[in-house]
Amino acid sequence: MDLESLIRESLNEDIGPGDLTTQACVDPSIRGLATIVVKAPSIVVSGQRVAREVYRQISHRMDAEVVYTALVEDGQEVPRGTIIAEVEGPLAVLLTGERCALNFLMKLCGIATQVRPWIKAAQGEDGKLGVRVVDTRKTTPLLRTLEKEAVRHGGAVNHRFGLYDGVMIKDNHIAAVGGITQAVTRARASVHHLVKIQVEVTNFDELREALAAGADVVMLDNMGDTDLAEAVRITRETRPDVVLEASGNMTPERIRGIRTLGLDVVSAGGLIHQSTWIDLSMKLRALP
Repeated sequence: MDLESLIRESLNEDIGPGDLTTQACVDPSIRGLATIVVKAPSIVVSGQRVAREVYRQISHRMDAEVVYTALVEDGQEVPRGTIIAEVEGPLAVLLTGERCALNFLMKLCGIATQVRPWIKAAQGEDGKLGVRVVDTRKTTPLLRTLEKEAVRHGGAVNHRFGLYDGVMIKDNHIAAVGGITQAVTRARASVHHLVKIQVEVTNFDELREALAAGADVVMLDNMGDTDLAEAVRITRETRPDVVLEASGNMTPERIRGIRTLGLDVVSAGGLIHQSTWIDLSMKLRALP
């Protein structure tokens, strides 16, 4: 879903036929200034364009002039008490859009903040990125674009976006067709030459079969650190051009220990689905 449609439906869900509290209590002629403030100890900002779109659409709905000003760029890390944005317009409009804008910001800042320690772990003390950290398709339906954008704001990289932009042969595909070689052969005959073929393996026999079958990328799934090192050795001796991805039970602490093994990529669904919302608040005051 595109951003404009997503925000439109989100506002429809929250506002319905009208904001009863604001309509009853707030003079629509009074203008005000809202500040969005960080209440958590430290966050990585994400979602500014989403919050801006909330107020752009509300301004049209309520026939009012609203200006959203981001004071901190997405991807920037800031401490508690930082004002990350200001919104100026009629107080009634600011109040009506408050929860929708904050909900998106809190969720997306939470993902970006969750990602940042993983990147610091992958860089190590020398500051050099030893392995790329990527996300997965474990995302909230219809919010994938925004969640993956937040991952980038945190400093990580996106894996394939959906089922349509990359071939990933997993255990159930292999079981369905009778083996890794058969699956790779069928995939190679089906997709065009620019599409890479990735195969998920869980042991050395599967790894050797995937390499012999011509896989471009191999995902080493749920292997221990010692086995990961051996898988790297086997692959580099056999087909050094193959991209190696490790996945399963990854944490920032573990990445510190495996960042120099020779892996190309570490993937983790937890970058998104283990994130928690960041505490932000909106403070309003009337303008003279």
